[in-house]
Amino acid sequence: MPESARSRAVALGVLCAASMMVVLDSSIVAVALPSIQAELDFSAAGLAWVVNAYLVAFGGLLLLSGRLGDLVGRRRVFLAGLVLFTASSLAAGLATDAGVLVAARFAQGVGGALASAVVLGMIVTMYPPGPARARAIGVYSFTQAAGASIGLVAGGALTQSLNWHWTFYVNLPIGVAALVLTLLVVEADRGTGLRSGIDALGAVLVTGGVMLLVYGIAGAGDHGWTAGTVLPLATAAVLLAGFVLRQARARTPLLPLRLLRVRAVAGANLTMVLMVAGFLGFQFVTALYLQKVLGLDALSTGVAFLPTPVVIALCSLWLSDRLSARFSPRAVLVAGLVVVIVAFGLLTQAPASGSYFVHVLPSLVLMGAGAGTAIPALMGLAMSAASPADSGVTSGLINTTQQVGGAVGTAVLATVAASRTAGLADVGAREALASGYRLAYGFSAGFVVLAAVVAAVVLARRPRAAEETPELCVAGQAR
Repeated sequence: MPESARSRAVALGVLCAASMMVVLDSSIVAVALPSIQAELDFSAAGLAWVVNAYLVAFGGLLLLSGRLGDLVGRRRVFLAGLVLFTASSLAAGLATDAGVLVAARFAQGVGGALASAVVLGMIVTMYPPGPARARAIGVYSFTQAAGASIGLVAGGALTQSLNWHWTFYVNLPIGVAALVLTLLVVEADRGTGLRSGIDALGAVLVTGGVMLLVYGIAGAGDHGWTAGTVLPLATAAVLLAGFVLRQARARTPLLPLRLLRVRAVAGANLTMVLMVAGFLGFQFVTALYLQKVLGLDALSTGVAFLPTPVVIALCSLWLSDRLSARFSPRAVLVAGLVVVIVAFGLLTQAPASGSYFVHVLPSLVLMGAGAGTAIPALMGLAMSAASPADSGVTSGLINTTQQVGGAVGTAVLATVAASRTAGLADVGAREALASGYRLAYGFSAGFVVLAAVVAAVVLARRPRAAEETPELCVAGQAR
């Protein structure tokens, strides 16, 4: 990796820009769904696959992609992901058939997984432990936390000013520029080699298990807890259990179980699942509240979310690393989660006759402050004990738990809100919707309360490098 601070900064910018492109794609399409349905004649159930096809491929392949980066080189895997993501974005934009669009979205998910899974691992190998790495992780965390909100704004603007095809075409210049700049400024790294083994059976088990898990959870949000939801989830549980058994016995496991015995890794990933379940569920519910209760259009809804990424930028880029150095990453993480809980508490009081500036904006600002300080601290803790040989799979793991958490949160909150609204036949439609959303905000707060408890109890006050890191490094060298 580049040695000078300037070259590292340029490389960091390229990696984070490409990562944000992938994150944007998960939300930029959401605003365009009604236009896509009208033009390509999607059924209501089929339209969900414009989103789900991407999520299933993306979530299912992150762990395998991270491991591939460790074996064949992270830059090589990153470049392959960018090529596939950019090409499939073009195919999606050109699609005139529903099946072609869904297939292109699946390919986008594969490319996004390859590119995203290795970015955090590349960053921690570029920067030695210390303030510079903390700042770099803060920049990366901003792209992850704020990208979805920015995607809502971009999706609304592109759909209303041009058409839905441009929600995919916008990836082309970004993808091509990222490819060229990566070749120029990001130095190639050497993996441990495919001879180290990729554990093909483990790859099949975990990829199939996570894909079915995301599929089942998404189905619960769309159709409720029917047999079509329960069967994929039960199958996913069997496959993932088989994956754990395989990892315990494999000579060269895809996910070395010793990583999960490290408190920083295990605790950070569990915290991530719970935290993101609350965060992304909040975004989903708030978009509905703004449109269905307050009456905002798609573009106005996207603009309404802008305070959150702005505050996230301020806190993640300039505040979180300073607080972590002054106190500890765990203390900053817990404090940030408490701020988010307060934001959700305010939203549980949002009325049907509410005002954006009175009932929503204060919570969006608090969400930005809490997420902007908590997420960089959590990312740093998750990667604090990763050896160079394991940084790819550790990065893939934290991204996988992030996707699973988002799917869980969205499905649970959608089901809770819909059930509460359906049970209030004796009140007006707006009040019934608002009541469902208030209950969903309460569940979001519950997810984040659990995340704060896990962070406070499981995570060490400071990463115990002297106790944990040498074990991982020795194991990595042994490979």
